Amino acid sequence: MRKVIVDKPGGFHRLRIDTVKDLEPGPGQVVVRTEAIGVNYADCIVRMGLYQSAKDFVGWPITPGFEFAGTVLSTGPGASLWSPGQRVFGVTRFSGYATQVCVDERQLFALPDAFDMAQAATFPVVFLTAYYALFELANIQRPVPNSDSDSPRRNQSTNILVHSAAGGVGGALLQLGKLAGCRMVGVVGRSSKVESARTFGADEVIDKSRENLWRGARCYAPDGYDIVLDANGAETLAKSYEHLGSPGKLVVYGFHSMLPRDTGKPNYLKLAVDFLRTPRFNPLDLTNDNKSVLAFNLSYLFHRHEILQEAMDSLLAWAAAGKLQAPPVQTFPFDRVADAHRTIESGATVGKLALLP
Repeated sequence: MRKVIVDKPGGFHRLRIDTVKDLEPGPGQVVVRTEAIGVNYADCIVRMGLYQSAKDFVGWPITPGFEFAGTVLSTGPGASLWSPGQRVFGVTRFSGYATQVCVDERQLFALPDAFDMAQAATFPVVFLTAYYALFELANIQRPVPNSDSDSPRRNQSTNILVHSAAGGVGGALLQLGKLAGCRMVGVVGRSSKVESARTFGADEVIDKSRENLWRGARCYAPDGYDIVLDANGAETLAKSYEHLGSPGKLVVYGFHSMLPRDTGKPNYLKLAVDFLRTPRFNPLDLTNDNKSVLAFNLSYLFHRHEILQEAMDSLLAWAAAGKLQAPPVQTFPFDRVADAHRTIESGATVGKLALLP
């Protein structure tokens, strides 16, 4: 098998491909021959040596990659959910950039008829992130899968602001929020992304390249937002909190603005400055403001198979009913993994990227 290896933190040149021994499944595990591999911005952070869960679970050298799709090659003792030849997709805590992936059988899902391999490989991370943020943390009421009834009434007065609305997670958040009946306001950084945000479900779009973000945000929700979803970090967190209504919830799932665009290497001075700029939320202030700040990292949830299964069951039911669309996918040959990283770090992408072994 072949896999991408990062021996130590650094730029794009740290991504090398090596040939190693084929994988053997352990008890309860399944080996999948990958046919498409999702590329996420988090993979770039792993390569730079700044992703905490990579340090907690793996260390160096490391193979990035959280999601994949392919065909079952073999199963280990006690694994009974899958058989060789079945087409599947799934999640893995790292090691996804490889022609073979070995995971717990409960981290796999049957390939939907409506998805090709690239769509399936880029579906789980963004949609599981969006699902957990909206339905578990922000606690909006879930629509009932396989139901033609209206969206939950409780959500119909809910105003939600989504940063980076044309990206993978942003697009998934817009789709799920709209499906749940919420009023969705998306934020994009380029005029070329406005139409994509609208396609994903944004009722209103704020184009930061043409208007003041916060003036636009106030215009669309004068009394503040019920929920703001923010993966930017120091650049927007304080203002996102300020633009919450009462009660309001700020959900944090990333710190992208602290990291480089194009260079591939972190600017440690900027990191230090942005660390100091990142707001610290005092519990007394939260109580008096009647607001909440919630945060999570999906890579710390992969062992919670019951959460993954419950979320994916709903997501796939909505997708099968035509209520969700897979994100648009730009593909790269496996050998061009560095080009994929350059592209996603540019900030110009819409939807998702995938590697094709």
